[in-house]
Amino acid sequence: MTQKRFIPENWKRQWSKFMVTFFDYLPTKYEANSREWAVRKLVWDFKDGKRWQAVANMVARRMREQFGKEVGNVTFVCIPASSAEKNEKRYRLFSWEVARLTGCQDGYKAVEIEGERLAIHETKTAKRVQSVEVIKLNREYLSGRKVLVFDDVLTQGHSYARFACALERMGAQVLGGYFLGKTICGYNY
Repeated sequence: MTQKRFIPENWKRQWSKFMVTFFDYLPTKYEANSREWAVRKLVWDFKDGKRWQAVANMVARRMREQFGKEVGNVTFVCIPASSAEKNEKRYRLFSWEVARLTGCQDGYKAVEIEGERLAIHETKTAKRVQSVEVIKLNREYLSGRKVLVFDDVLTQGHSYARFACALERMGAQVLGGYFLGKTICGYNY
């Protein structure tokens, strides 16, 4: 018997906001055609801190289309990567370029990864210890801002919803999210 997963109401509220994806992303467990391989390569390169200018151009173009003259009132904030090093490599220049191209506010420095700590997850049958990042949000900076959230890949939307809710607890108004790729199921060719 499968147990139904509880979904918090505030997550559902985040999912009801606009969620723009630029590409369908096919996981590697599925066979892919040449276009799907090109999207994989773009996502992987972006995660490695490459091709950020091309992605920034796509994002900026869409932001200008969607927000028009109001783009200057939007703060662009990326969901942090798994470590401070990866976060800087992936998002520092990218976020700066999006802000430069659009006139929006660069929210990169409003989110800080303070390193890692150990987390102990205990269930009835097992105890698991893992290293997790500690994210610090700048309440003073975020309070009252209209925020557009960005992440590289949207799978189920849990990371987006959790992060958007955290931003709103800091006083931000999350408008919605942009995602480079959205995970899709594959087809056997």
